[in-house]
Amino acid sequence: MICKFVVGIFKEPASYKQSGRNKMEQVVHDDEKMKFWMSLVDRIFWNTKPTKVYDKSDDGLYHWFPDGVLNTSYLALDFHVEAGKGEETAIIYDSPVTKTKSKLSYRKLLESVEKMAFTLDSLGVKKGDTVVIYMPMIPEALVSMLACARIGAVHSVVFGGFAPHELAVRLDDCRPKIVITASYGVEISKIIPYKPLLDEAMHLSSHKPDYVILKSRPNLEVIMHTGRDFDWDELMETAGKKKAVNVSSGDPLYILYTSGTTGKPKGVVRDNGGHAIAMHYSMEVIYDMKPGEVFFAASDVGWVVGHSYIVYAPLIYGCTTVLYEGKPVRTPDAGAFYRIIEEYKVKTLFCAPTAFRAIRKEDPDGKELSKYNISSLKYLFLAGERTDPVTYDWACELLKVPVVDHWWQTETGWAIAANMMGASPLPTKAGSATKPVTGFDVRILDEEGHELNHGEKGNIVIKLPLPPGCLPTLWNDHTNFESSYLSHYPGYYLTGDGGYFDEDGYLFILGRIDDVINVAGHRLSTGEMEEIVAENSSIAESAVIGIADEIKGQVPLAIVVCKDGISIDQKSIEFDITHRIREKIGAIASLKAVVFVKRLPKTRSGKILRKTMRKMIDGETYSVPSTIDDPSILDEVMDVVRIKFPRTSN
Repeated sequence: MICKFVVGIFKEPASYKQSGRNKMEQVVHDDEKMKFWMSLVDRIFWNTKPTKVYDKSDDGLYHWFPDGVLNTSYLALDFHVEAGKGEETAIIYDSPVTKTKSKLSYRKLLESVEKMAFTLDSLGVKKGDTVVIYMPMIPEALVSMLACARIGAVHSVVFGGFAPHELAVRLDDCRPKIVITASYGVEISKIIPYKPLLDEAMHLSSHKPDYVILKSRPNLEVIMHTGRDFDWDELMETAGKKKAVNVSSGDPLYILYTSGTTGKPKGVVRDNGGHAIAMHYSMEVIYDMKPGEVFFAASDVGWVVGHSYIVYAPLIYGCTTVLYEGKPVRTPDAGAFYRIIEEYKVKTLFCAPTAFRAIRKEDPDGKELSKYNISSLKYLFLAGERTDPVTYDWACELLKVPVVDHWWQTETGWAIAANMMGASPLPTKAGSATKPVTGFDVRILDEEGHELNHGEKGNIVIKLPLPPGCLPTLWNDHTNFESSYLSHYPGYYLTGDGGYFDEDGYLFILGRIDDVINVAGHRLSTGEMEEIVAENSSIAESAVIGIADEIKGQVPLAIVVCKDGISIDQKSIEFDITHRIREKIGAIASLKAVVFVKRLPKTRSGKILRKTMRKMIDGETYSVPSTIDDPSILDEVMDVVRIKFPRTSN
C-alpha cells in the first residue's frame, strides 16, 4: 500500500540541489562521493577546517575529515548562544512518572554543561579518558554527555537500571575514571534504585573507577562512600566554567554497547567530525526539520536513538528536543504522545513501531486522539525494528501525516534507508524503508557474495566506505570489528539483516538473518509471516519463530497478543491465521500452532526476544539478554508455550 498522505504533496526545498537523493544517484566514482561529502563540511563550525575528506590514520583505522579540529559540545551549545539564540529552548523535560515539567534554554544548558565539564576536569578527567553515565531520563544525563564532549572525554551511557553484572562488564571494558549516576529511575508503578546496583557492579568489576557523582532525587536516601562519592548539586554550586577543548575529527565522542554474539557486548565507537556532519545533514534531509522547531524522539539516552536524536542531532542543528521520562501508554494512558505533541507543538515524532503497537492495543479505535490537537505534527518516523504493514496503515489512517519507516542500526548511528522528507520525498510503500539514504551504497548478496536481482531475497550489505557518522571500529577490539562486520564479504559491511529490493528500487527489510527459518529445505521469512498474522483484525502484535521439527527441520510457531477487549474465540483466530499463511505462502509454511499470550518479551528498546524464545522452546542453551525489559514476561510466555510443547527446557 502507498500512503496517500505522502504522494504528490511535497515541494522541492531550496536545499535540494545541494543535498537531494538524486544528486547522489548520479555519483558513480568514489572520488565523486568524496567531493559530495566534502561539500557538506561548511554545515558545521570547525576550529580547523579539514582539507581531507577521508584517510587512513596512524592507528590503522579510516576516518572522515581526518585533519579537521572541532568540539561537539561547542557545536551543540556555544555556537547557538554566540549566534544570539541563547534564550531559545534547547530541552523540554516532561516526566509524567514524577509529574515534573521544565524547559532549559540554550544559555542555561550551556551554563550547566560548563560547570559539569569544570567538575570533571577538577576530578582528573582529561581528554581521551572515559566516563560511564548510568542515569534515568533527566536533564542531568544530557548535561553529563555534553560535558564529557566539552573536555574531550569519551562517554559511555549505560541504560539506567541495568543489572550489576552487565554494568560491571562495561566498567571493565571501557575502564572509566568516573561514573555519573542518579539515586533512582522511575518506571510506571515503581522506582528502581540505581545506587545499590552501581555499588554492586563496582564490587564485581576488576576496574574500580576513581569517583562517583550522584544526582539525588527526592524521597530516597542512598549510601555515600566517603572520598569516592560526590553529590551532583554540591559540586555544581562551587564549580567554575570550562571552555570547550579542541579535538580531532577522528577522536572518539562516545562508546555505546550493543549485544554481541559471544556474550561480550560490543563497544560501538562514534567519532566527532563525521558524526557531527551526519547529524546536521540528517536533520534537514531526512527529518525535514528547521532550526527552532520541536523534535520528539521517544527513546532513551541509553540507546542510539537517544544519542543521535534526543541529544546530538537536534542540538547541533538548533532545534528544541523533548526529553520524555514516560511510556507511550499507562503514563497515564494511550494518549500520552498526543498530549506531548499538542502541548509543545511537536513537528516530528520518532519512536519504535512497538510504541504504536502498544497504543493500538490499548486504543484500537484511536479515541484518545480526539482529545488533542496535533495539527503541529507533520511526520511520524518509525525505526528500531520492522514496521509491520498493519501498524503502518493504522498509524497512517489515524494521524493523517506521512508515516516514514526508516532503517538503521546502533553501528551506523543514523538511517541507512529512509524516505528523505527534506530532500526528495517519494511515495511510501507499506513494509519498505523506501530507498537508501545518500551515501549508503546498499546491495543484496547471496551467501557466495553474488549480487542478487530485484525481488530476490538475500543478505543486506553496504559497500565500503561507510558514510560519515558510522562506526570506525569497536572499542579496543578492532579484530572483532573486522570479523563481525567486514570479513564475510570483503569490501562490504555486513548489516546482519536480510531483505530485497523491489522492481522500483524500494528496500524491504525482512529481519535479522537468523530470523530466516528452513522448512523442509525452503528458506522462509518469519517477518513475512508476521505481516500475514497481523492482517487478522484481532491481533495487536506477534512473533513468529522457527522451532525444531524432526521431519522438516523447522516449523513456524506464532506467538500472538490480542487487542484489548477482543472476545472472538481463540480457535477461530488460530484457524484464520493458519489459513492466511497457507494461502499466501503455501502449505510448505506448515504453521505449527498459534499461542496466545498477554505480552511479548522485549528488550528495553522494543525488540522482541525471538531468538531467546526459540532456543528455550528447542531446549538449547540460551542466555537472557541483559537488555530485557521485564524478565517476568518471558517466564509468563514460556509457561504458556510449555503447555503445548512439554519438551521446552526449564
